[in-house]
Amino acid sequence: MIKIGCCGFQKSRKEYFKNFKLVEIQETFYNIVPDERLKMLRMEAPHDFEFTVKCFQGVSHPPSSPTWKRSNVKPSNEHGSLKPTKAVFESWEKTLNACKILKAKICLIQLPSSFRDTEENINNAKKFFYEIVRDEIKIAVELRGWKEEYIKALCEEFDLIHCTDLFASEPRYLSSSNILYTRLHGSPPGKKMYSYKYSIDDLKVLKTKITDINASEKYILFNNIFMYEDALSFSKLL
Repeated sequence: MIKIGCCGFQKSRKEYFKNFKLVEIQETFYNIVPDERLKMLRMEAPHDFEFTVKCFQGVSHPPSSPTWKRSNVKPSNEHGSLKPTKAVFESWEKTLNACKILKAKICLIQLPSSFRDTEENINNAKKFFYEIVRDEIKIAVELRGWKEEYIKALCEEFDLIHCTDLFASEPRYLSSSNILYTRLHGSPPGKKMYSYKYSIDDLKVLKTKITDINASEKYILFNNIFMYEDALSFSKLL
C-alpha cells in the first residue's frame, strides 16, 4: 500500500483533501496545539484521511534551535535532545495526546543535525524510548549524521521506523510492522535542497526505489517548496 502526501497543508485544506489521503501535520512540531483545533482538523477531514504527527520540538530540539522562535512555548535547558527530563517527557505526552485526537498511527521524531551519535545522545535516546508510553503509536525517527550500525541498533531495540530521504539513503530498519516512511526534502546533498522541483525522471527513480523496498505500507511525504505539485505528479505517475 502506497500513501502519498505532503509535510503540511501547502494549499487550503479543502483543496488538499480532494487530492490526498495523507498529511504529516507540522504545527504540532512548533507549538502545543489546543485540543479544540486538533478536534476540528480531525472532524473536517474525510473519515478515511490519515494524519501523521510531527513530534513537538520539546522532545527533540534544544533551546538553541532557531525553530523555537516560532513556538508558543518558552524552552528551557531541560528541553530537547531526548534527554530523560520532566520537560521532555511532558512534551512527549502532549504529542501523544495530539496523535490520539487526530487518530494518527505514526509519529515522526525528527532530530536536529546537532544530535549526533555520541555516547551521551545514544544513552539519552535509549532512556527516552524505554520510558515513554506509546499506546500503540508507531514511531519514525529521522537521525542525521549517525553511523548506520548505531541507527540499526537503536531502531531494532525499540522497534522504530528509520525515516530517510530515499534520494539520500535507504532506511536501516522498517520496524516489526514493516513500514517505509520517507520524507523527500529536495535533491540532497545539492545546494538547492528544499527549493528543488522534482523532474519526471526523478519521480521515475523514486518509483523504482519504493518498488524495490519490501514494505507492507509505504508513506511517501514530500517536504520541498514544490511539494504539492510534486506529490500530485508522483500520484499520477503511479
